Amino acid sequence: MTKRLLPVSGMDMERVFSKVGFVFIRQKGSHIVLSRGEEILIVPHHSPVEKGTERDLFKESGLIIEEFNRLL
Repeated sequence: MTKRLLPVSGMDMERVFSKVGFVFIRQKGSHIVLSRGEEILIVPHHSPVEKGTERDLFKESGLIIEEFNRLL
């Protein structure tokens, strides 16, 4: 498995976060709001999502890069 951040779209990120228990709440403009219990993630609906934003979303969700790449 690679630890590299792969360039992904917001839709790809939404799909992977859904696989780990996040649920779509709403979309306003170019941002998707996902929830898992008390956790809230706001995922940009851009293509590609910037690497810094990707890294922040991984930290917020507790997902590691290798697991994310496997679920893509």
